[in-house]
Amino acid sequence: MRKSYRIKENKDFQHVFKKGTSVANRQFVVYAIEKPDQPHFRIGLSVGKKIGNAVVRNRVKRLIRQVFFELSSSLEQNRDYVIIARYPTAEMTYEEVSKSLQHVLRRSKVLKK
Repeated sequence: MRKSYRIKENKDFQHVFKKGTSVANRQFVVYAIEKPDQPHFRIGLSVGKKIGNAVVRNRVKRLIRQVFFELSSSLEQNRDYVIIARYPTAEMTYEEVSKSLQHVLRRSKVLKK
């Protein structure tokens, strides 16, 4: 995923947290905010130290990025997304991560069916 598709700066994260809407399930919290002037979506990932060591956290981030890459044509494009991973994601397989993320994205009404 290209760098233009990622949220890196703290001010961008804070803007999504304060102004965006959130939907959650047991594994993920997804914040989304509409950005009409933006041609494509951006994602920011937050995987805390409670999830595991650096190897585990990086694995979870890679899985989330891959799911977003595969769902990119089905997502609302002009939005910023911040995904917060919760503890159960540390032991999840790719298929479980994909299913759980799709569930929470459908609940937030940003995933086209």
